[in-house]
Amino acid sequence: MDTPEQPQIYLITPPEVELSTFPATLAGILDAHDIACVRLALATRDEDRIARAADALREVTHARDVALVIADHTLMVERLGLDGVHLSDAARSVRHARKELGPDAIVGAFCGPSRHDGMSAGEAGADYVSFGPVRPGTLDDGSFAETELFGWWSEVIEVPVVAEGLLDEAMITRLAPHTDFFGLGDELWKSEEPAAELKKLITAMG
Repeated sequence: MDTPEQPQIYLITPPEVELSTFPATLAGILDAHDIACVRLALATRDEDRIARAADALREVTHARDVALVIADHTLMVERLGLDGVHLSDAARSVRHARKELGPDAIVGAFCGPSRHDGMSAGEAGADYVSFGPVRPGTLDDGSFAETELFGWWSEVIEVPVVAEGLLDEAMITRLAPHTDFFGLGDELWKSEEPAAELKKLITAMG
């Protein structure tokens, strides 16, 4: 698969969404920018809250022909009419998710900074692999996915790759030649004007 001229944007929801306002915010972003996919990534494990959020966001995304995937809850994908699942445990659940959801669903895998996990996820049938965070942070053990990993992956591996976590304009400029997607979440939602922040980050791709 050829890497596109410019990476595509993959939006990641906040861990908590206010259903009275967030769908409209999301709709505004999808109308203003070309978005490839949205990930519903709520912190809650309350099935009812997840289902209500999924219903609200699905109306927004599917009306605009944008895929909506859910973080980790494989068994909720078909019930909620979603397009697939994003797995946070690297390659461990990929085969199971693919078996549960069939060949047409999106199955992605977050692999931290690990080239080995990324290759394992790709071999297990992941549609994409995401690496991150892309620079050192203070959470967990501070490990991060180095730019060299993205460069190697884009040259050697055909499975599309997502860069996510602690992105800023400088890192987006650096990684743009080597990644297929930028996964953007906190980078936007901490801003008063998420759509304007996204425009600034897209501009940084060059």
